[in-house]
Amino acid sequence: MKPADRPWPKPPSAIPAALLQLPPANARVTVAGIVILRQRPGTAKGVIFLTLEDETGIVNIIVWRKLYDAFRRAVISGRMLRVTGRVQRDSGVTHVVAERIEDISAMLDSLPALGVDKLCHGKGGDAARVPRYGETG
Repeated sequence: MKPADRPWPKPPSAIPAALLQLPPANARVTVAGIVILRQRPGTAKGVIFLTLEDETGIVNIIVWRKLYDAFRRAVISGRMLRVTGRVQRDSGVTHVVAERIEDISAMLDSLPALGVDKLCHGKGGDAARVPRYGETG
């Protein structure tokens, strides 16, 4: 099965960064992650570039000026965003051209309640040993 033929999470479900190569170009997707970079180059004519990171990788977001005006507060102050838009591929780089931006920063406070704290514990409540770089077990 070709990657474009495989199912992927469609909006409103968020697709992980690691699977963003599955949807075909121009497919509508939703991504979510922590904002690690905001850029507004002077030469970009009002375009803003965001980089989101989830547990599987990073996603590049393009925000056109008109959309920025509509979602300004989320773009400027959001620590964690959910973005719905169209997949764009150019020279081997995948972007999501934003159509809707939601500030979901409040979800950061609930991450431990969602089970993230369990990642650090083995069965029976014992703390899990994290292997050092280069170790196999």
